[in-house]
Amino acid sequence: MEIKKSPKVDLRKNSGLYFVIGLALVLFISWRAIEWKTFEKNYDYETLTVEDEEDEVIPITEQIKTPPPPPPAPQVIEIVQDEEDVEETVIESTETNEEEIVEIVDVEVEEEEEEDVPFAVIEDVPIFPGCEGVKKSERRDCFQEQMNKHIHKNFRYPEIAQEMGIQGRVYVSFIISKDGSITNISMRGPDKNLEKEAHRIISKLPLMTPGKQRGRPVRVPFSIPIIFRLQ
Repeated sequence: MEIKKSPKVDLRKNSGLYFVIGLALVLFISWRAIEWKTFEKNYDYETLTVEDEEDEVIPITEQIKTPPPPPPAPQVIEIVQDEEDVEETVIESTETNEEEIVEIVDVEVEEEEEEDVPFAVIEDVPIFPGCEGVKKSERRDCFQEQMNKHIHKNFRYPEIAQEMGIQGRVYVSFIISKDGSITNISMRGPDKNLEKEAHRIISKLPLMTPGKQRGRPVRVPFSIPIIFRLQ
């Protein structure tokens, strides 16, 4: 006889539902266990009252005065005669005899550093060729006038600067040395071509009569701007 299974007796029919219910129950219990809070109990303590202690009576005592110590006995100072001989120091004469040979040591004298005297404060300004017959008070103006004539005479605008439309002011500084020559020429301008032309103009300056301070030739720095302007 074959045994037949009844669908009502199938144990796996509602297993999924039971699993979900069990899982939900476990999660709920875990959540409640995590959220469980405990509170400390507060106890009321009675305040302890401490009775004020009675003030202790301090008896008055007399202060014992101690007598000051007796003064120290005077010390007796004995005078002892100095019997030791004192050596006298002999001072020898520093004068030399004619027979003694005196060595003369050559002393090197350091040359004084050359100080530059500015053109504006020098006593005797450098004399530009052509200003020899001018009064001393007018030589400064004559120098400026001859300098401007020299610049206009030798001025030549660089072709490269003209094509590029470069113009501006070149500041030139130089030193008129003790022999009247021009040295230490330096330029500062907007373009190298303009600076090169300014250097060429100043290098063509003639030999001058050097400036003097207290009758002694000195180096005189001088500066002048050269303007390059396109028309």
